[in-house]
Amino acid sequence: MDRAGVGKATAATAVCVTGAGGFIASWLVRRLLAGGDYAVHGTVRDPSDPKNDHLRTLDGGGERLRLFKADVLDYSSVASAVAGCAGVFHVASPCPAAKSTNPEVELLAPAVTGTLNVLRACREAGVRRVVVVSSVGAVFINPNPPEGPTMDEHCWSDEDYCRSTENWYCLSKTLAEREAWAYAEETGLDVVTVCPPLVFGPLLQPTVNTSSLFLIRYLKRDGVDAMDDRVRNMVDVRDVADALVLAYERPEAAGRYICSAHARKVSEMVSVVRSLHPDLNCQNKFVQLVGDEKVFSSEKLQKLGWKFRTMEETLNDSVESYMSARILS
Repeated sequence: MDRAGVGKATAATAVCVTGAGGFIASWLVRRLLAGGDYAVHGTVRDPSDPKNDHLRTLDGGGERLRLFKADVLDYSSVASAVAGCAGVFHVASPCPAAKSTNPEVELLAPAVTGTLNVLRACREAGVRRVVVVSSVGAVFINPNPPEGPTMDEHCWSDEDYCRSTENWYCLSKTLAEREAWAYAEETGLDVVTVCPPLVFGPLLQPTVNTSSLFLIRYLKRDGVDAMDDRVRNMVDVRDVADALVLAYERPEAAGRYICSAHARKVSEMVSVVRSLHPDLNCQNKFVQLVGDEKVFSSEKLQKLGWKFRTMEETLNDSVESYMSARILS
């Protein structure tokens, strides 16, 4: 692959962000607009929907942000948004809060076909590099994991095991990332993937995303007597946005990158929140579990220059955001 054309933008280079109104994508759009180097084409389902208004109010949004009505399953709409862009960040991917009743339609087709449509459009438009947001869900769901607690970019989730356990989200991310690499190998398109775990941090969008709902569930008792105290891997959404820009701008970036900052038991996370916000009625009963819990190595991404926030900063900023939005009180 020719990586010579990849690098930091000059003169407001145009890049596209799919699913621009989502949690990670909103912070990525903010990050790209902030320096003045980029003009952003953001794809959304409906540019006139008020839930996308937060994008227009970002610094630089009035001058260097264009919202395109696009569905990743509609190739022509994706191609229109990608046209004229030097780089593309494919962030859009379904992540339902509840169990899917029709995974083929709700999860698998949008993830796999949508990713291939984006990659095809990128190749046709002569895009220099595509950064695909995958997930550690494409890394660790495997009945025969490697020995030791740490998993890295060489690890893949087992597709058959995902199907047999009906883990449709992780299957969708695994299939989509596999297809991305197959397409890159076949066509020579420059693709880099980034795999975050649970993503926390302050909200920009008016809706609550699935990762944030996960944290909120542990902070609100809501009549639940006790919760499983598993080790969870987490990362700040602002640090994910930084990682995605690094993966695009650094010419030497290649392959997969795990983007995980902290591995902590849920009880430890809640304890941190309780110490920072003692008035919150947080969950205080947990069921201790014993199992083969995994942590993810971000060493490869750190060698690229990535840094991350402390867990305390991420959790505090998350909670203050939820309180400001009256999600927590």
